[in-house]
Amino acid sequence: MTNVTYEIVEHDGGWAYKVDGVFSEPFPTHAEALKAAKRAAAEQVVPGHTEEIEYEDEKGKWHTETASGSDRPTTTIKDTK
Repeated sequence: MTNVTYEIVEHDGGWAYKVDGVFSEPFPTHAEALKAAKRAAAEQVVPGHTEEIEYEDEKGKWHTETASGSDRPTTTIKDTK
């Protein structure tokens, strides 16, 4: 199973959370960034609906797959403060 880590960091004159090198919007305080990261992490693990998805690969071939709505990652909050 995949794990998604939300890291609380100083960013752009405030605080943000970072996931896989991508920053959230900046928050004025550490506490607000932590609260937003906890909310995002909680939403990440909520099961969805199983659906069929279609996509085209880099060679132009189309694929159809079933995406399980219950295949959710685990989440971790990493606080650097």
